[in-house]
Amino acid sequence: MAVRALAGRIERLSVLIGKSGALILPLLVLTILVNVILRYVFNIGLIELEELQWHLNATVVMCCLAFALQADEHVRVDLLYNRLRPRGKDWVNLLGLVLLFLPFTGLVSWHAWKLAAYSWELKEGSPMPSGLPARYIIKGIMAAGMTLLTLQGFALLLNCLCRLGNRRAH
Repeated sequence: MAVRALAGRIERLSVLIGKSGALILPLLVLTILVNVILRYVFNIGLIELEELQWHLNATVVMCCLAFALQADEHVRVDLLYNRLRPRGKDWVNLLGLVLLFLPFTGLVSWHAWKLAAYSWELKEGSPMPSGLPARYIIKGIMAAGMTLLTLQGFALLLNCLCRLGNRRAH
């Protein structure tokens, strides 16, 4: 079925990008460690390292959001959800995706791309004299991460619709 194949492709992309983004974590930890040692042992503060931490952290988070959603490892209020049967869970997910998740992530993605494009036009860099250049790159990564999250939500929606349609057919 083409719908399931599309959802599967989106999910594989989410996993690939999520696992790739997780590979940045050792570099982030090393950057934090170097920054802490320089600051508290040698009394040297470097804006470049501070900003690199933020950029690496943002990259990891934006790469892994869709992966967490795909793996069903996201935050959910489970007061009633865990007590529902699979069909009820699919309806809750479907309504949540259509009414809340997709409109929100779609809107945020749309505006994130506009901000990233504007930043690119300006060739925006850090406002700090010794800060990192090319802030537009991280803004592009953030927009791409939000778009992937939206796509993963769409894949979940397709899967819910397929399962609900299959249950109705039986």
